[in-house]
Amino acid sequence: MSHFEIQKSSDGQFFFLLKAGNGEIIVTSELYTSKQSCNNGIESLKTTPTEAEVRELT
Repeated sequence: MSHFEIQKSSDGQFFFLLKAGNGEIIVTSELYTSKQSCNNGIESLKTTPTEAEVRELT
């Protein structure tokens, strides 16, 4: 099952990773100045429907 991980960068900011069940990174977030802002970013991603288009690069 996929899951989110919150990590701290070397300069003290926070970011999250969305990982697939096999541990592969699916999404890497921007940097946030607080852990709460990082959590808000996760919640936003969870609740915002996406209509991403598929682009094939050849």
